[in-house]
Amino acid sequence: MPRIQNSIIINKDPRTVYEITNDIERWPVLFNEYHGAKVLESETEGRYTRLTFQLTNAEGNTWRSWRLLDQKELVAIAEREEPLYPFKYMHLKWAYEAAPEGTKMTWTQDFEMDPQYDTPLPTVLERMNAHTRENQQNIKEKIESGQAEKLTADATR
Repeated sequence: MPRIQNSIIINKDPRTVYEITNDIERWPVLFNEYHGAKVLESETEGRYTRLTFQLTNAEGNTWRSWRLLDQKELVAIAEREEPLYPFKYMHLKWAYEAAPEGTKMTWTQDFEMDPQYDTPLPTVLERMNAHTRENQQNIKEKIESGQAEKLTADATR
């Protein structure tokens, strides 16, 4: 099973980073590749919230995922539902822990490629690692600059 794991330090407290990065409807601003994000269903029980959501990329392609948010441990786990292609499965875990400089945000992606997908695994791993690092750096810059929190205030007006 291939695994991608990347971490970044963000100069904000873990709760703030967790809340900003798990606000699905804010993803089109936080991530360059999402042009639409819509929560389809939300269930809250104690410290857990389960979300089902749909994302749309620049080409208009959509896919659905679910996400389980652990409000106490500041962990999010997720799984892509449909369409799965180019993956056989994609499991995600985002963890947030206090660090001297703020928050260490770690994203782990465990997956397997669909046998019909013809790109060699080393190329896929290289692309996914680069893409994850780029997303994490963009998020870091938006959070540290205060731009991400401003987006929250604007959205609630």
